[in-house]
Amino acid sequence: MSYLIRPEGYRPLLDQRQTELAIKQIKDFFQLNLSSELRLRRVTAPLFVLKGMGINDDLNGVERPVTFGIKDMEDAEAEIVHSLAKWKRLTLAEYRIGPGYGIYTDMNAIRADEELGNLHSLYVDQWDWEKVITENDRNIAFLEKTVRSIYASMVRTEYMVCEMYPQITPMLPSEDGLLFIHSEQLRQRYPDLSPKEREDRITREYGAVFIIGIGGRLGDGTRHDGRAADYDDWSTVAADSPASSGAIPVADRFSTVSGAKLAGLNGDLLVWNDVLKRSFEVSSMGIRVDRTALLRQLKETGQEERLNLYYHRRLMDGTLPLSIGGGIGQSRLCMLLLRKAHIGEIQASIWPDGMRRACADSGIPLI
Repeated sequence: MSYLIRPEGYRPLLDQRQTELAIKQIKDFFQLNLSSELRLRRVTAPLFVLKGMGINDDLNGVERPVTFGIKDMEDAEAEIVHSLAKWKRLTLAEYRIGPGYGIYTDMNAIRADEELGNLHSLYVDQWDWEKVITENDRNIAFLEKTVRSIYASMVRTEYMVCEMYPQITPMLPSEDGLLFIHSEQLRQRYPDLSPKEREDRITREYGAVFIIGIGGRLGDGTRHDGRAADYDDWSTVAADSPASSGAIPVADRFSTVSGAKLAGLNGDLLVWNDVLKRSFEVSSMGIRVDRTALLRQLKETGQEERLNLYYHRRLMDGTLPLSIGGGIGQSRLCMLLLRKAHIGEIQASIWPDGMRRACADSGIPLI
């Protein structure tokens, strides 16, 4: 089911010609900063992978990939990628990239099960990146350092946009204003709100937030959001506990908050979108599973049969490097920085007729 937010009195700050020019400027500028900050080199990525190898991203585990038969391979089935979370790690091994360095690529995907709206399209474009790390890097401090580097690139890109187009004024908090908070702590802080309502509340207050621990069970047995069990190393929480109010110091991330044992080496980067008046996810990322975490998380989700797949066998036999990686939405970032109300103002896609009519009536020009 599609869902549309129609901001009252909305008018684009840039016309179509300016928008197309600005999209290219943002993409060129940001990926240059990203590659410099994280020491990444660009590689070419696939649009599809063979089915049954465990390489495609399972997202929340319920989305159906778009598939097709390959005539010259006896109708072997291929899948349009959802993302390249696992393919990138295979590529790090193939290219023999050393610790401290990595890759990024332009990822294009089709997600047929998306609920279409201001933020979600059938077509997904993002910078997918992956970096080789060491065992000593598998900690929350390294995750936070990496998130800050990505956020710094966003802030610099926003400054460039505002210099080029004075009608757009800065909105993102400074790098020092980025809040890190665990999903369990967020639950404790707002126990009567849904996960989405918690995100809106905390992001409206701080402007930019990184929520740690996406996918693992919280103290009340729920999950903040779904995440595939075989790429990010997500958290588990030992027990429920009373509410806590402050952010968790880096040194205490793997300790406790009011009695709840916290862990988690992944998360989502959210900023406040003042056009839509809601939280806005720009990036999902994390330190990837090692063999121990893979076994634990597949057991927890009842997916241990996946250990027979090609990707999982490679990870278990130690032929894949330890890594950190994620995705950063290209159209999402452009939409945010250009103050657009709908992702269809940035990319060409298919929308329900009713949504196109409603957007036209609301001054939202879809491509």
